[in-house]
Amino acid sequence: MTRSVEHDGRCYIVTGGSRGLGFAAAQALVGAGARVLLIGRDPDTLGAAAADLGESAIAIAGDLGDEMLAEVAVRRALGEFGRLDGALVSVGGPPPGSVMSTTDEQWRSSFDTIFVGALRLIRHVCSALGPGGAVGLVLSTSSREPIPGLTVSNGLRPGLAMLVKDLSDEVAPRGVRVIGLMPGRIATDRIADLDARAGDGSRERAEARIPMRRYGTPAEFGEVAAFMLSERASYVTGCLIPVDGGVLRTP
Repeated sequence: MTRSVEHDGRCYIVTGGSRGLGFAAAQALVGAGARVLLIGRDPDTLGAAAADLGESAIAIAGDLGDEMLAEVAVRRALGEFGRLDGALVSVGGPPPGSVMSTTDEQWRSSFDTIFVGALRLIRHVCSALGPGGAVGLVLSTSSREPIPGLTVSNGLRPGLAMLVKDLSDEVAPRGVRVIGLMPGRIATDRIADLDARAGDGSRERAEARIPMRRYGTPAEFGEVAAFMLSERASYVTGCLIPVDGGVLRTP
């Protein structure tokens, strides 16, 4: 099979890159000829992910809540690669809970990482990008429809979704694109944990609500993310792309 070269020579920062959706996107980017800087919180898992991707990947262990991480990551990418073409900002899912059960501390901690931390990195990345650059923000279908039991996600993701459009207007004149991705039920460890919390039959009930009647695979999400960051999607910006098997009932 001929290797795709749609990202040949391009370089990206990928957060949440040690597993799940972030790692799947990194795999797709590297498979298309890109180089990636992975960011993740667990050094061991992160190191294994970078090793699996080979010479096209380097890694920085850290949390988006760290105020210095964004500057360090951009400087490292430019120093190692000599260029930066974009980022995929994938933030781990916040703790489950209801409006009444979620504590102030859970809100503050999630806001610092999911909201402020993500925006901090995006600002630093966008400042370093030139024409052809692209930033993808991994959100959730909760950006458009609330998901029962995921109150923090329901509260924070829609705000980030609005900022995708706001920021895209700001950087589009420089030739930089910003898009949001809304994964639905993708078969990751995070979703498996949520299913386990919901009890027996949770996956079957969830699949019954999906028009395609199955969960997506991380690889399916990764291919969409890689395409949206590529120059083949050069006229797409300021929008949210669902990767959900048709589960969202909004257009």
